[in-house]
Amino acid sequence: MIQITINRTKSGIIHSFTLEGHADFADHGEDIVCAGASAVSFGTVNSVIKLTGVEPDIEMGEGGFLHCVIPKGLSEEIQEKVQLLLEGMIVSLQTIEQDYGKHIKITFKQ
Repeated sequence: MIQITINRTKSGIIHSFTLEGHADFADHGEDIVCAGASAVSFGTVNSVIKLTGVEPDIEMGEGGFLHCVIPKGLSEEIQEKVQLLLEGMIVSLQTIEQDYGKHIKITFKQ
């Protein structure tokens, strides 16, 4: 199962997220749940970099691991843009979770 953890501050700002695990929906290379979650998460990270100029701290590893931390101290305008992109990522991942909940789970932490 893909485990996704979204970390928010007390004020609701997304400051990091982590994806880990495999969906095990289908064989490697044919797993649409894994492909969807990967496309959404990596697409969001790439969009944050390209559209806002913000360079998140990114860690990738074995087992489908991706950890992304948004830097502190962003201007209000840039923070709003980053947050909009991250909230869009959550909506897309929740859509996948609705249809394939046995293979992907999203958790929110403060």
